[in-house]
Amino acid sequence: MYTRHDLQDTIVAVATPPGEGAIGVVRLSGPKAVPIADALFRGKRLADQPSHTLHYGTLREGDRIVDEVVVSLFRAPRSYTGEDVVEFSCHGSPWILQRVVELCVARGARLARPGEFTLRAFLNGRMDLSQAEAVADLIAARSEQAHELAIKQMRGGFSKEIRALREELIHFASLIELELDFGEEDVEFADRQKLQELVGRIRRLVQRLMDSFRLGNAIRRGVPTVLAGRPNAGKSTLLNALLRDERAIVSDIAGTTRDTIEEVHNIRGIAFRLIDTAGIREARDQIEAIGVQKTLEKIRQSNVLVYVFDASSLSAKEVAADIERLRTDGLELVAVMNKTDLVPERTPEDYATPLLPPDCIVPVSAKAGAGIDQLEAKLFELVTGGRLRLEDTVVTNARHYEALRRTDEALAAVARGMAEGIPSDLVALDIRQAVMHLGEITGEVTVDDLLDNIFSNFCIGK
Repeated sequence: MYTRHDLQDTIVAVATPPGEGAIGVVRLSGPKAVPIADALFRGKRLADQPSHTLHYGTLREGDRIVDEVVVSLFRAPRSYTGEDVVEFSCHGSPWILQRVVELCVARGARLARPGEFTLRAFLNGRMDLSQAEAVADLIAARSEQAHELAIKQMRGGFSKEIRALREELIHFASLIELELDFGEEDVEFADRQKLQELVGRIRRLVQRLMDSFRLGNAIRRGVPTVLAGRPNAGKSTLLNALLRDERAIVSDIAGTTRDTIEEVHNIRGIAFRLIDTAGIREARDQIEAIGVQKTLEKIRQSNVLVYVFDASSLSAKEVAADIERLRTDGLELVAVMNKTDLVPERTPEDYATPLLPPDCIVPVSAKAGAGIDQLEAKLFELVTGGRLRLEDTVVTNARHYEALRRTDEALAAVARGMAEGIPSDLVALDIRQAVMHLGEITGEVTVDDLLDNIFSNFCIGK
């Protein structure tokens, strides 16, 4: 459990990943950071140096040189944590880094908990809670778009939008509560019509942000994308063509793939988690039955279904039956019309149905590598080109989504209350609930358990 008393401690940790490397960084933060560093460092006296400066020298244990280092000095409040921060850039030997940490602890520092440097940045007002959470997302980003979303949130784009909504609600709640103070005089400070319009507008914005969560979470974690279809449709060949690698076993024997194969493929900065699955048909043995069941489970868990069919052997009626069986609400669909090199006269219009318009069908010859670029463009468009655009504010965090959902529920109660003419004090209470839930996102409203839960998932040293 984090406490205010902890802020009086000086903390230390290795801030670079474990393992050998050219450089490793040990970070100190807190009121004793500079004195502890001065006790170890031989070079310039750090206590006399200005903030945001670098200094070359040695770290010593008595007269023994531990390492030659560069020291970075950041003075409060102009540092990452808002406290005095010293960083030793050492040679990347794990022994050296551990020894430097031990020497700092021996002189009064304590080991930092996971995420404690960023927690201090939040508690000292250097960033709000949603920005602090974006730090973890930035560290974990594995694609260009995940990086872009984390950077945007870390720089406060999401926070500004939430704060603006919150301030408008606080203003109206204050006016209603002011009316209650003058209850006997029958005065009205809050225009009910304007409040209705405000609630409607904020609910639309909140719902747009909630709608963006599916996209944001997919980009953050990688878009789960299932390759499904009948045996021998060419799913494994397609996976290999997309990856430009012989990842899956390819055979003319139907039913070669019995278990799922998963690989990450980056398309224009978005990570797609491609999942090759067993062919869907009446199983001929128990192992194949398990594989088909896994395929159906993966489809239910995914954001995108790539339905692959053999254009040289499947009729439009059979394709329509497969789509009817596999498609579920909320699942984006693209159909791959494979083996077009065998039937060049076939077109997407030949297979189009109300559930499968022609623009959702991509002609491909996976074996020849034809149509792969068009398929990648279609997958990218499915994720980014609909109602939600990456330049919009996008919610990536499940905690933020839940807070927005509770905000929407409170605002719905406000709208119902005004329509039914309930007393103003109850309307004000519902507005305050909405304000509180919005405040949970940025950290205006926090509890220790919430902070523990968030920052315990950070890496040590950040």
